[in-house]
Amino acid sequence: MPAYKAPLRDMRFLINEVFDYPAHYASLSNGKDADPETVAAILEEGAKFCEEVLAPLNLPGDEEGCRLQDGKVTTPKGFKEAYEQYVAGGWQGLSHPTEYGGQGMPMSMGLFKTEMMGTANWSFNMYPGLSLGAMNTIMQHASDELKALYMPPLTEGRWTGTMCLTEPQCGTDLGQVKTKAEPQADGSYKISGTKIFISAGEHDLAENIIHVVLARLPDAPAGTRGISLFIVPKFRPTADGAVGEFNQVVCSAIEHKMGIKASATAVLNFEESTGWMIAEPNKGLEAMFTFMNTARIGTAIQGVCHAELSFQGALAYAKERRSMRALSGKKEPDKVADAIIHHADVRRMLLTQKAFAEGGRAMIYFAAQYADHMTNGIIEGDQKKYKHWDDKLGFFTPIMKGFLTEMGLEAANQGIQVFGGHGYIKEHGMEQIARDARISTLYEGTTGIQALDLLGRKVLIMTRGGAVREFTSMIAKFAVEHMRDAKMRRYATALAKYAAEWNLLTMRIMLTARKDRDVVSAASHHFLMYSGYVTMAYFWALQAAVASKKLAEGGDEKPEFYKAKIATARFYFDHLLPRAKGHASSMIKPSKSLTKLPVEHFVFE
Repeated sequence: MPAYKAPLRDMRFLINEVFDYPAHYASLSNGKDADPETVAAILEEGAKFCEEVLAPLNLPGDEEGCRLQDGKVTTPKGFKEAYEQYVAGGWQGLSHPTEYGGQGMPMSMGLFKTEMMGTANWSFNMYPGLSLGAMNTIMQHASDELKALYMPPLTEGRWTGTMCLTEPQCGTDLGQVKTKAEPQADGSYKISGTKIFISAGEHDLAENIIHVVLARLPDAPAGTRGISLFIVPKFRPTADGAVGEFNQVVCSAIEHKMGIKASATAVLNFEESTGWMIAEPNKGLEAMFTFMNTARIGTAIQGVCHAELSFQGALAYAKERRSMRALSGKKEPDKVADAIIHHADVRRMLLTQKAFAEGGRAMIYFAAQYADHMTNGIIEGDQKKYKHWDDKLGFFTPIMKGFLTEMGLEAANQGIQVFGGHGYIKEHGMEQIARDARISTLYEGTTGIQALDLLGRKVLIMTRGGAVREFTSMIAKFAVEHMRDAKMRRYATALAKYAAEWNLLTMRIMLTARKDRDVVSAASHHFLMYSGYVTMAYFWALQAAVASKKLAEGGDEKPEFYKAKIATARFYFDHLLPRAKGHASSMIKPSKSLTKLPVEHFVFE
């Protein structure tokens, strides 16, 4: 398995020099303790835990997997001990309020931690990771009484959380949810139904598991307007917050998956389990979006994680593996052959991985500042502030989740390709990265669902193109500011053209959709990918601009680091950004080439 090394240098560059997090934290009501020294210390300690504890468990955890016996799941060897260290370090409550036992840091600190943990061992990361969305949902929508009971042990990490949406008959179409919630005289509800694909739904790491469950009241209207949201614990808490009696949440199976095998994906049967409503009746889906948006940002990080880990493994191998001579002449004449890193095509694959990992990281760290403002609105009880930043973040969420996970999967496959046949062999660990990465494009909404959310909901319905206009105005401003800089002109010129084209494409689809509704679905994937490539181009240009300035004036990193940033930005604009043109061409084609073939003509027997 590739030996993981936390990319602290790149993280510092983005935090301190590109996005000026010290000033950002100083502007937050909960950012006073996130001073540069404290942030640096937390990142260093997090890196140490991930490199020394979590990363060594990644390959053996995949080989051993989880075991189910008599309704109880056993995680792989070493996971329980690692989780105990995680809890002892106070990592779960890093970005949650001190009133519940957390450290009160901004949400972005938790995202930085998540990236390192996820790269080191994504399967392990899913156990505490699913809790974060449950905690955010409870914190925003539950009563004070429920918060007081559930938030402290969740924040400490003694209890973990899940989200229970999917059922055997429905995935994304949650209007088909059948799980029932029967009101009881004491104000509780009896929850009955089956939920599938529940990540971290059953395990032996924590003493209790708190499920956030979608279910229907007896008089609920049909469809998504008739869904409510409930807290359903595995064990009912006692009045003093201890673990009480079993609550009839039965794990009947765990899935045998392609990847993330050390993460227990459970089938849960709620057998008249006691639950308590959070949020308003029949408005559970709206409240669940708190959970979903949090989860989708976390899944976007997975794309960065797998690109980074595969890049680290492929780079080390490319420096050592020798094959033939470079076409431009011998690079290591004293060796039997040149290292494959000297071949241009191998460089193409490595730079693609590097560009996606570092470009994706920049996208996440930018959006993380929006997330900080959004969660501050929740903490401060300022619904207007929360809504403003949630809307701004909402535009980026499907781009990040859809695009970055697709690019993470591509980067993982490139890592196998660098290794050649050795990449297909299990003990090198590269094929595991690809298997683990595959799920990221599927859960929390497939890429197609993200594309429809972006184009259909966020762009056309909610903002009528306004979301694109707002973001492209920032790109255009950057382009104008750097157009006269000889070193940045190539980036500025390209970005100005793409910003204009993005708006034009949006308007063209909007007008076409008046006569042809199918064009939205037909164009959505290409629109998402186009949006992703152009968005990442902006953040690579931004990094190049900062690197160029630091080279001239002096910065925190060595000159070679800044030169590598500029070289990677040049590669991205030359070799990866042109892919956007193909997506632009495809998204404006008539939908009939997709929709007119009769179903019975897809195959002939």
